[in-house]
Amino acid sequence: MISREDFMFTVGYQGNTAIVDEISRRKYGKLRSIDLAKQGMFKPALCAALYSGEESDITAVLVQYNELAAKEISSIDELRKVYGVTKVPDEIEKVIKL
Repeated sequence: MISREDFMFTVGYQGNTAIVDEISRRKYGKLRSIDLAKQGMFKPALCAALYSGEESDITAVLVQYNELAAKEISSIDELRKVYGVTKVPDEIEKVIKL
């Protein structure tokens, strides 16, 4: 299974391999989802919230997004679509850090 930090900073996938931004991972990987969202880092914030599995974390990211964004998003599903992140992938067997 992919780690929280790797999932947060995955920039793409190739089959069962995740490609991870190592610099961002090291710098921001330990932050909570809400702290990432407050910094405008919504994709990693959403990934962290999804990884936690806590609905309250995901909702907090959506609320923070709507506070900072020019166009409001009405649902968590819409936020997931905007960032192309729907779930934590369970098929990842390898991580490449760039």
